[in-house]
Amino acid sequence: MSTRRAFLASAALLPSALAAQPGPRTRPPKRPRPAEKKVAVVASVYWYLSHAYHIAGRFLDGYMVGDAHHFPDFGVASCYVEQPTRNLAPELAREHGFRLAPTIEDALTLGTGRLAVDAVLLICEHGDYPYNARGQKLYPRHDYFQQIVRVFERSGKTVPVFCDKHLSYDRAKAADMVATAKKMGFGLMAGSSLPVTWRRPELELPLGSKLTDALLVSRGELEIYGIHALEALQCMAERRLPAGATEQGVAAVTGLQGDAVWKAGDDGLWSWELLEHAVGRCPSRNAGDIRANCRRFQRPAAWGHVVPGPIAFHVEYRDGFKATVLQLDGHVADEAFAGRIAGQPRPVSTLFYLPPPPGAAFLEALASHAERFVATGRPPYPAERTQLTGGVLDYALESRATGSRRLETPDLAIRYAAPADSGFMRGEYVRPVN
Repeated sequence: MSTRRAFLASAALLPSALAAQPGPRTRPPKRPRPAEKKVAVVASVYWYLSHAYHIAGRFLDGYMVGDAHHFPDFGVASCYVEQPTRNLAPELAREHGFRLAPTIEDALTLGTGRLAVDAVLLICEHGDYPYNARGQKLYPRHDYFQQIVRVFERSGKTVPVFCDKHLSYDRAKAADMVATAKKMGFGLMAGSSLPVTWRRPELELPLGSKLTDALLVSRGELEIYGIHALEALQCMAERRLPAGATEQGVAAVTGLQGDAVWKAGDDGLWSWELLEHAVGRCPSRNAGDIRANCRRFQRPAAWGHVVPGPIAFHVEYRDGFKATVLQLDGHVADEAFAGRIAGQPRPVSTLFYLPPPPGAAFLEALASHAERFVATGRPPYPAERTQLTGGVLDYALESRATGSRRLETPDLAIRYAAPADSGFMRGEYVRPVN
């Protein structure tokens, strides 16, 4: 007993001893020296767990890479926030010493009148913006981009620009952003976190995989999650072409809802077999009949545009390939892919794994790619991919809102070559302490 008492007495000292040596998972170190390069953050909002919080926050606080804490070479030099509700930027500016910018121009020039940063993070997601009749939230990403470009033009130089999620709800504005970046010669990266997050299993389709059809199950708000689903679909569908091939364009799009979605499956427009394989990857899948579950689901009014039942985006590519996104709220709350490859007896499938908030590490996956992009000026995948997916979404929502007409899409004859490596995160996100 005396030995046991001695052990307990010594163990009582452990918490204070450990507190003196905090680990990076609970009390990460401060940046040891000023960042070598400057990044300007241009955001719609900067509240707790917003996209700006997650992406820009990795440039402020760093993040874990394996067992080590990593700081990007780029540090936040300035931050412009359009809507100040619940704004964390002032508190973070005091903590990290960056400039609170009253305008986008000031964020890029640091008050000098000329471009004074090495990269721009354009994070226009969340905030109080209206919806149009199609269910699109009118985020002013294109307007932010134009203001950034005007600083470039006046300064006679450019820097890489990262744009979170789709380029614009409007396909013409998105096309203008891609064309402007090409004309002026600066790197442009955009897109969802879905293509670069973890996959379960780690499915990497080799370039030239002869997909015959494909399906992506998803959920969530009509447009805001629709772009995630289409980006996840496209990062798989693009690999049907061999290395260097560029014919990724889309010929027609149809948006369906309600019972018309199930009828399309019964008629062979999309595959029930592929749906079974995709849903089989979803840990959130509900019990019971998928039709009843989707019918009974009540979409939150906060989504801005309430629509009944399931949603489908059917995509016809210019080379004859066809694929479908199914938004199945009530039956799944995941994103999963299934596709058939010629000559293989069983479909391939994978879950796009999204570690949950508060960490939302799928945005860490995106931030790590953004870090490499701003350092090199070379995006990990072409901005044309996001131009294509955003254009498909624009057409799909137009189709759904106008009687589910099949819409031909001549302006989506977009060409780009898929990257050799998909760039998704390998290994386990959760790692035990060594």
